Amino acid sequence: MPEIDFAARLKWWRERWIQQLVPNNSITIAESEERMAGFVVIDPRTGWLDQIVVEPALWGSGLAEALLAEAKRIAAGGIALDVNQSNLRAVRFYKRMGFKRTGEGVNSISGAPTFLYAWKPER
Repeated sequence: MPEIDFAARLKWWRERWIQQLVPNNSITIAESEERMAGFVVIDPRTGWLDQIVVEPALWGSGLAEALLAEAKRIAAGGIALDVNQSNLRAVRFYKRMGFKRTGEGVNSISGAPTFLYAWKPER
């Protein structure tokens, strides 16, 4: 997401992790060659997928699929998430992984338009 100035949001991001994400979510970190290659953050109670991140050099490697499979294991009843409408790569990924678009909204932090996606296990 080149349009997002992540460096400017670093202080806020760190505080959010400590105060909100760590106490309330399951966080799975993937490592490659003894360094972090990606992670997924999901609330096991609600199935809300807050973040899934993969190092760009590993895009297309299957790591995102593995992290999402772990999220599906943790929140086996279903997953919901927002994705920025401009993030076409993510939109394609979630569709490919069986998610259905269920609505639209606005990112409460950036103000960017979002799509709401959901995944439910097959029964």
